[in-house]
Amino acid sequence: MNKRLSALPVVLLLTVASSAFAASSTDLTVTGLITPVSCTPSLANGGIVDYGKISAKDLYQNRHTRLEDKSIQLTVSCNAASQFAIRTLDNREDTSSLPGGTQDFGLGLINGDEKLGNYSLEFKNPVADVALKTLWSSDEGHTWKIFPEGELLVRSFWYAFGNTNGGVSAPAFLQQVTVDMAVYTQIAPANTLNLTNEVRLDGSATLQIEYL
Repeated sequence: MNKRLSALPVVLLLTVASSAFAASSTDLTVTGLITPVSCTPSLANGGIVDYGKISAKDLYQNRHTRLEDKSIQLTVSCNAASQFAIRTLDNREDTSSLPGGTQDFGLGLINGDEKLGNYSLEFKNPVADVALKTLWSSDEGHTWKIFPEGELLVRSFWYAFGNTNGGVSAPAFLQQVTVDMAVYTQIAPANTLNLTNEVRLDGSATLQIEYL
């Protein structure tokens, strides 16, 4: 809000200058669309993936320790058939023990600055009343491609569920879809962590609906 207020006098000064000196001008258009469609994502088990207690002695000292693969079911329900996409946001950004990876989510920090580990996600087996494939878009829904099976979600991509007709991939109009979301987690090398006390895995991500 402060940034918008501080910019206002600049806009007014430019307008006055344009009037006084007949300088070139340009128009700003603010547009959008308010839709009555509403889609709600929900995760089984309250969205919790629990690994229980892990003994520090079972962790590798010099390399990451891969934990048991987990899966949680995601359902998106809409009040009418709609095209939508899903975007993933890492609520523990910059805490992944594999820095720079676009497919890695962080498990939080322990002891102030130690990165505990990371996890990655994969969509599997989307189910609706029509046959579906997982699609991905790197340009916020302008173009879509089939997402290869076995690939991990990239945080900056949008994901949807649809098919390919006439050689063109596009999200389907869906009222409900269910998909398995695989969770692959690993703990950082134990020699980079102080594990003299119990520490908690603190991964957190948001699945955000984008209307198309």
